[in-house]
Amino acid sequence: MNLFTRRAALAVLLPLVAASSAFAQTKLTIAASPVPHAELLEFVKPKLAKQGIQLDVKVFNDYVQPNLQVEQQRLDANFFQHVPYLNAFNKDHATRLSVVAQPVHIEPFAAYSKKYKTVAELPRGAVVAIPNDPTNGGRALLLLAANGLIQLKDPTNIQATPKDVTANPKNLKIRELEAATLPRVLPQVDLALINANFALEAKLSPAKDALFVEKVSPYANVVVARTDNAANPALVKLVNELRSAETRQFIEQKYKGAVVPAN
Repeated sequence: MNLFTRRAALAVLLPLVAASSAFAQTKLTIAASPVPHAELLEFVKPKLAKQGIQLDVKVFNDYVQPNLQVEQQRLDANFFQHVPYLNAFNKDHATRLSVVAQPVHIEPFAAYSKKYKTVAELPRGAVVAIPNDPTNGGRALLLLAANGLIQLKDPTNIQATPKDVTANPKNLKIRELEAATLPRVLPQVDLALINANFALEAKLSPAKDALFVEKVSPYANVVVARTDNAANPALVKLVNELRSAETRQFIEQKYKGAVVPAN
């Protein structure tokens, strides 16, 4: 092969190698709660692979480290939270995290009991466990108020705390606990208000097992990244797959109302 022929062959080969390399290079490392978030990411992983995106899912069981590790650039993004929680986290931790594209799904918040079948059965002085993080704690109190168990100073305040309770006819004993522990303590309390992801892990269905459930929820779950990375095309493609018609069908068939696709 003469020099000219070698150069011509190399000229043809280099774009192919570059294209192949570019196709294989995009990697996303995403933090997620086990259910449903990690399951949804695993569902879309093969579809993203066909687009040259390698998805690495890291499972977390808390609501703090996924945000801190994204802020510290140890992870590309996370998928576990709703916007009110994100806003409160950014304020409390001086982080710069933003929503990637559009919301993915809604997890109806619900109240569960191992001891009672109806709200009317709850005795005076019943122990009620709620999440101890500000937005989910406020969400739990709003749900208690919506079902007539308490009254709040402002029944629309997502940041409400037990100090904002203005009426408590049953003298409920409200205990604030780590959200992830609520399914485990459920047998020890009279009522627990549990985020759907932790409820699903514990084999609790909002549709079948709850005493009452949010009727309308503004708390759609989102993919979150650092603000300077939120427009990353690979992350946008990830959200597009999570919002696809195929993923919507998967959510509806697998979770049967315990998780609802966002509009």
